[in-house]
Amino acid sequence: MHLHLEGNYAQAILLVFLIIVFLQSGIDKVTDWKGNLSWLKGHFAKSPFKNGVPFLLGTITVMEIASGLLSVLGLVHLLLHDNAVFALYGALVSGITLLMLLLGQRVAKDYEGAKTIVIYLVPTVLLLFLLQ
Repeated sequence: MHLHLEGNYAQAILLVFLIIVFLQSGIDKVTDWKGNLSWLKGHFAKSPFKNGVPFLLGTITVMEIASGLLSVLGLVHLLLHDNAVFALYGALVSGITLLMLLLGQRVAKDYEGAKTIVIYLVPTVLLLFLLQ
């Protein structure tokens, strides 16, 4: 078995970044559902999302886990088969997930939190650019 690293260093590092970000966050939401739900109910208490927090938390949890797992699949496929199709899917779903999170932060008027999301969005968009 030969690993296809040459020419894929940046993509591999960015995929590992997405794996860490989204699997950790998704797993945290699953293992501490009540804590996350409680915090988010307070966070969105004065927003149009206040009545939909459980549904939105479930949706973002699924998106984060999907982003992380697609990034894992993308990394494995890239390194073993020099094929970036799943890496592209992982980056694309990650970008959509980050935009969902950004929307939530903006609606909650948490502008500092929104800035933090942008920090994650930049390398994700870079990965999309590299995979095109």
